[in-house]
Amino acid sequence: MENNCSEEIKMKIGFTGTREGMTDAQKECLSKGLAVGDHFHHGACIGADAEAHTIAKDLGLYIVVHLPLSDKKMIECIGDECRIPTDYLTRDHNIVDETEILYACPKGKKELLRSGTWATIRYAVKTKKIVMIFYPDGTVEAR
Repeated sequence: MENNCSEEIKMKIGFTGTREGMTDAQKECLSKGLAVGDHFHHGACIGADAEAHTIAKDLGLYIVVHLPLSDKKMIECIGDECRIPTDYLTRDHNIVDETEILYACPKGKKELLRSGTWATIRYAVKTKKIVMIFYPDGTVEAR
C-alpha cells in the first residue's frame, strides 16, 4: 500500500492497565502516546480502562470495547464497536491480536505473575508486538 507523504500514518493501539487506576504521570504519557493512534482497544474494566476510554474519546479516537464475560468489574461505556463478551484471558489476547502496539499502565514496576496487566504484557511480547509500559512515576519502557 502506497502512502502520500502528507498523509498521517496512524495505528491500532491496544491497552491494558490496573483496576486501581492510573497516576497523573501515566495519564499524561498515555495521552501523548495516543496521538499516533486512530483505533483504541480496551477491556472495559474499572480503573485504568475507564480512564483511558475517556482520554481516547476526548482525543477523537475510534474506540473498540472488548467486553468481559463477568460484569463484576466492568464499566459502562459506549464505544464505536463492541466485541462479544469473553473470559478475561481471551479478551486480553484479542486486544493484543487485533492491534499493532500495546500500551500498558501497571500499578508498579515489579512484574507480577498473578496480574492481568502483566499477563497481557507477556502475551504481547511473546507475539512480537511492540509494548510501551508507562510506569506510575512517568518512566516509559519499550519491550
